[in-house]
Amino acid sequence: MITKYHVEYGLDLGGHTQVSNYQTDDPVACEEFLLALLERSGHLRSIKHEGVELSRHDADKLLKTAAGMLAAKHLCACLKIKPEEERHRFGFTA
Repeated sequence: MITKYHVEYGLDLGGHTQVSNYQTDDPVACEEFLLALLERSGHLRSIKHEGVELSRHDADKLLKTAAGMLAAKHLCACLKIKPEEERHRFGFTA
């Protein structure tokens, strides 16, 4: 059985890029993984859904959601505010 989401990514390990894979059936878990990848400056190679590489538009939607989640996380930490206030003031939290 093919997992719903398959992310191929690389992490820079002192001049050498280690290529790895992440797989999940949960779309929210996939977005949270992309958030972590963005936060660690990982190198995204591809995102597949049920074995088929996502279109640029669909991949960009997932990345935009993850980037918004990351922005919300950092705003809450920086301003010491709750997600509800962040959502009201900045509108990133989903």
